[in-house]
Amino acid sequence: MKKKTFIIAIMLVSTIISCNTSSKYNYPVTEQQKISDNYFGTEVPDPFRWLEDDNSEETKKWVVSQNEVTFGYIKKISFRQNIIDRLTKIFNYERYSAPYKKGGKYFFFKNDGLQNQNVFYIQENLEAEAKVLLDPNKLSEDGTIALTEVKVSKNGKYLAYSVAKGGSDWNEIYVRDINTTKDISDHIKWVKFSGITWHNDGFYYSRYPETDEEDMLTDANKFQKVYYHKIGTPQSEDILIYENNENGNRMYGVSISEDEKYLFLYETETTSGNALYYKDIEKNTEFIKIADGFEYEYSVIDHINGKFFIKTNDEAPKYRLIAIDAQNIERENWETIIPEENNVLDWVVLGANKIIASYMEDAKSKVLLFEMDGETSINLELPGIGTCSGFSANKGQNEAFYSFTSFTIPSATYKYDFGTGKSEIFRQPKIEGLNFDEYITEQIKYKSKDGTEVPMFITRRKDVKLDGTAPTLLYAYGGFNISIQPRFSITRMIWLENGGIYAVANIRGGGEYGEEWHKGGTKFNKQNVFDDFIAAGEYLIDNKYTTNNKLAIQGGSNGGLLVGTVTNQRPDLMKVSLAHVGVMDMLRYQNFTIGRAWSGDYGLSEDSAMFEYLYKYSPLHNISKDKNYPAVLVLTADHDDRVVPAHSFKYIAELQSKYKGDNPVMIRIDTQAGHGAGKPVAKVIEESADIYSFIYKNMGINPYQ
Repeated sequence: MKKKTFIIAIMLVSTIISCNTSSKYNYPVTEQQKISDNYFGTEVPDPFRWLEDDNSEETKKWVVSQNEVTFGYIKKISFRQNIIDRLTKIFNYERYSAPYKKGGKYFFFKNDGLQNQNVFYIQENLEAEAKVLLDPNKLSEDGTIALTEVKVSKNGKYLAYSVAKGGSDWNEIYVRDINTTKDISDHIKWVKFSGITWHNDGFYYSRYPETDEEDMLTDANKFQKVYYHKIGTPQSEDILIYENNENGNRMYGVSISEDEKYLFLYETETTSGNALYYKDIEKNTEFIKIADGFEYEYSVIDHINGKFFIKTNDEAPKYRLIAIDAQNIERENWETIIPEENNVLDWVVLGANKIIASYMEDAKSKVLLFEMDGETSINLELPGIGTCSGFSANKGQNEAFYSFTSFTIPSATYKYDFGTGKSEIFRQPKIEGLNFDEYITEQIKYKSKDGTEVPMFITRRKDVKLDGTAPTLLYAYGGFNISIQPRFSITRMIWLENGGIYAVANIRGGGEYGEEWHKGGTKFNKQNVFDDFIAAGEYLIDNKYTTNNKLAIQGGSNGGLLVGTVTNQRPDLMKVSLAHVGVMDMLRYQNFTIGRAWSGDYGLSEDSAMFEYLYKYSPLHNISKDKNYPAVLVLTADHDDRVVPAHSFKYIAELQSKYKGDNPVMIRIDTQAGHGAGKPVAKVIEESADIYSFIYKNMGINPYQ
């Protein structure tokens, strides 16, 4: 049992913004209060807990003073403006999403180049002129209002769209008449972690109870409910579809079959596993449970000839496609359509009376087309090592569209003909001043501490010598069954074109090799994640890609936890450490917003054995006065209500209070920004320039000398 002891030290608030003269960087002295928690007999100090209140005047002053130090340092770097100028130039190219067809029309996103947010277009046919349907850049002057979901009604009459302000996970839903391109009166609030599912003249969505706006970015989110909204009515008249008043930590979402006969309800407790229910809409039945518990994943693809096609890892750690008779749902009657194979089944869509299935083969895409009985398949030929996504196809049509990208291939759109089995480029971006033939990506495998083989992508310019002198940036995530596949980043080209090496380690905790790979990096196996990442760095050094003085490590969210932990455990391994929006307090993460949902991966400090394990690696609680830390840049944002900024605040305060060396240990706190999604292009350019400037500066490199 945990007990809290509050003994507040009597200190003047002014010390919060006074200077720390013991450091050449003049960090603010952060007030330390005598607060501690007792976990099963172990007293754990938490002197910076007051920073958890991001609305307090003291915290706001602290944020300002930290940013003054950080930006004062970064903006003095002589080549920072060169990086901004170069990024602005190469960022200015047209980008498209793969189009999809709805109500007889085509829809897609496009960015002209430097637009802060992508614009949503409509096209009568593929030869017609595309017209703007929704431009989110007009919703705010600085681009900090972003689209999070767009759903066109089946008849093509309405567009329901959700927006997030300042990077928050809180959404508001609006409805636009597609013919007039004007919004109608509908306005839905208090939406979070929700899709938009059209049915007839309305849609389903999930929301939380209304809360105090002052606490909405930190309070725990509980008692999510599913509603149905009818077009033209106020939110107060929305129909409650499902609620659970017994367990406030459960989350709910719905999907609907293409023929709109069945509604499916997904129930989750953590980020892994879900229960699945369905109801017959025409007969207006109650929800009937198909699968119980939260051990396995069940994702409905569609209803086909009286059967539910479902992708699942139930009895298949690498996933399979099954069919369940809608009138006979008992487990003994489940039918395997596509069995589990050696590679992970990543996603499944249906089109032209075919099953399109994408697999991860050592974290890269392989796409197969099956007949509806799952008996035969053909291989969809992809351009190379990379990632296929956004595959859109409709029943009864012979065409499909998809996107393909890799570390050195900007996302291009392809059109696929089911009749010929051939793909052709539909849209391909052109970026002036970059020759992608000059770059190469290789995939190697290295051994971790326990002998496990781990894959790693390594991208570089072909002429970079492997003599141990190249600056190298190592990235990983390692959690929540999330797979890190090859993707293009225009900001990364700054690093690559200046002779840098970019490495991505597909460490345990992710989903690259199925559920066993995921579980191998969770709870009491979490140290495997850190060992895998450390071994990746050692491989790059031992094989003459780089040295520890030219190695930077980077990760965000769960990857920020990874970077924070590895920086504590092996500060000698790297020269620069970059932790983005990281989970740094492993003992209290469950107390904020959606944090408790992460317990499936992390476990909870409320359990005595789990507490001991978490306490041994928690980044906040393992900073040492005796270690020589690398240059550290922590990045967070004031509207991050996924991983609240208190994690980063407390971590950097602890590090600054203990570390007495010469390397900078700083925090960059963005404003009107959140966990990362929807960040405007202007902010992306500025943040990227600051990151690369910080790395180069601390490696002693001037890329534009």
